[in-house]
Amino acid sequence: MGQALFNVLWISGLPETAIGPVWVGVSENGLAAIEIGGSQDEFEQSLAARYGTAVENDVERVRVVLEQIEAYLGGEQVRFELEIDWSGMSAFQKKALAAVCEIPYGQTRTYGQIAAQIGVPQAPRAVGRANATNPIPLVIPCHRVIGADGQLRGYGSGEGIKTKAWLLSLEKSHQP
Repeated sequence: MGQALFNVLWISGLPETAIGPVWVGVSENGLAAIEIGGSQDEFEQSLAARYGTAVENDVERVRVVLEQIEAYLGGEQVRFELEIDWSGMSAFQKKALAAVCEIPYGQTRTYGQIAAQIGVPQAPRAVGRANATNPIPLVIPCHRVIGADGQLRGYGSGEGIKTKAWLLSLEKSHQP
């Protein structure tokens, strides 16, 4: 394993939310990871393996992230105001997920629309893969990306499609 991507990742979480436990990891550059479901130990092990770095539990360093996620899940916040650490993503994934961040709260776009928006209209599957490996779900709202037929397609967090549907329903019922 080469040099670690981060010096340290600070983590903490919300052990009980409407969509299950939500764990977050921040680096010195911003939010680097969110995991829905599982245990804190599993999250720590996953981050250590993925990034080859030290992982420390520090609720103070992640407090702002946790507060905004809690407000979002309660229907009280429609936009996250957080620094994102994009360094753990490929250039294509950054481009695709930056476009996903532009989807307004309560709205959806198709994988094909995102592919066209970033200049590769022939690559909706690649956009789908970028979404499937999104390390920061919720804040990078990949749940807002749907199939060309309007149907919900895979969601790699929480309970999959059930979690995606819950998030979209939350947003529809709390339109600003």
